[in-house]
Amino acid sequence: MKLKRLFVILFIVLLGTAISGCAHVPVWERGHLAKPQMAIDPYPLQNHILLHNYSSREAAASTHSSGTGGGCGCY
Repeated sequence: MKLKRLFVILFIVLLGTAISGCAHVPVWERGHLAKPQMAIDPYPLQNHILLHNYSSREAAASTHSSGTGGGCGCY
């Protein structure tokens, strides 16, 4: 009985969280959300190059690399 009650409460919490994350954006406001300033990372290519450069100098694998190691830290 306790397990069923816990499951129902957990389901209600998860459902409430999922529903509250959805929002209807009117058509006339979608242009504001599509601007480059609204992007999480406005310069994704530049950021990726910097992360690659940093990870190769630190001699450690980063989250963006498929290799297992880095370099010597020199140019």
